[in-house]
Amino acid sequence: MEQTALRPKPLPGQEPTGPRTGDAGTRPGPAPHRPHAARRRGRRLTTLLLGLLAGVVLVLTGVGLGTVGATVIGMSKLAELQHQAAAAPAPAGPPTGTRTGPAHAVPPARATLGVEAVDAYKAGAEVVAVHVPGPGYTAGLVRGDVVLWCGRTRVGTAADLARAVAGASPGKEVKLTVRHRSGGYQQLVAVPGVVT
Repeated sequence: MEQTALRPKPLPGQEPTGPRTGDAGTRPGPAPHRPHAARRRGRRLTTLLLGLLAGVVLVLTGVGLGTVGATVIGMSKLAELQHQAAAAPAPAGPPTGTRTGPAHAVPPARATLGVEAVDAYKAGAEVVAVHVPGPGYTAGLVRGDVVLWCGRTRVGTAADLARAVAGASPGKEVKLTVRHRSGGYQQLVAVPGVVT
């Protein structure tokens, strides 16, 4: 084989194995062996597996730290409640081991409107849910209404509404002053029910 300036001479021990275009006297053979390609594939696989392992370790570490943090916070609140309970004076009266009434005392009936409310933007309690069927639904309360008065009690917050309804007698009418979402005011008559 004649060497040209464009085709360098092979190094000793390395003979060309594959056919070359333009070579008339070369014999066809298998493709040259490249051992470094397999090593590259192995490195890529190793890198991928190590990256995946590191990601799993980081996620599990984060979950573990979050669990420990939640436990510590929960335990500190529990300790605070226990400390408050220990500091509270014992109620005067009969010992806790003796019973002074019927074995199955029925708690007094609590009145309810069958609505869920949150503090309104300005004043009042905004109705966010109305239970169907329920006293609030029967009276005409809808989601978005703001209760301003319950009977003779001014409602400034949702807690005020809860106290006013709890103080009402179940089965007796209560007047509610309501501001609708449209801005109009209306007086509704509701009959609080009993929580069962």
